[in-house]
Amino acid sequence: MATVALFHSVYGLRPLEREAARRLRAGGHQVVTPDLYAGRVAATVEEGFAIKDEIGWGILCERAASAIADLPADAVLGGFSMGAGIAASLWPDRPQAAGVLLLHSITEVPANAWPGTPVQVHLADPDPYEPSDEVAAWRAAVAGSPIRLEVFTYPGAGHLFADVTLADHDAGAAALMWERVDRLLAPL
Repeated sequence: MATVALFHSVYGLRPLEREAARRLRAGGHQVVTPDLYAGRVAATVEEGFAIKDEIGWGILCERAASAIADLPADAVLGGFSMGAGIAASLWPDRPQAAGVLLLHSITEVPANAWPGTPVQVHLADPDPYEPSDEVAAWRAAVAGSPIRLEVFTYPGAGHLFADVTLADHDAGAAALMWERVDRLLAPL
């Protein structure tokens, strides 16, 4: 089974991440969900961005790196929305990651990513934070990378469609996303 580091969205560590960790643990995986906001939780996306900006991206990435320092080098890196960006910031220092889960966001693929690394991207369609033209340009840019990329889109779903506490929630899209995540993690 896999060791998974799963980073929270801009809202902070909430039921979304806790339930995702519970679900993955039930599948036999070891999961950590670092609290990069040190207990703070946003009630709105605007408040979440304010907390993120107050702490600063560099500090968030340092906290994330510290939180997973003792995990195996091949731990799966993943995150929800902003958390996907955090996971991607760690990837260059962990090029041997067994897999990468970009949930609700696209990010840069490091040049030193190990060939064949399975990477799944799960996006709402349309997504206000990931416009389709930017997603298309991103897909073209990573087409030559050595990773094994799967991009899944969920028509009509909201940005954080896996979060049952938000209006974005789409139960069908979330169930399909988790089925696909399970498929990626099963052989690890």
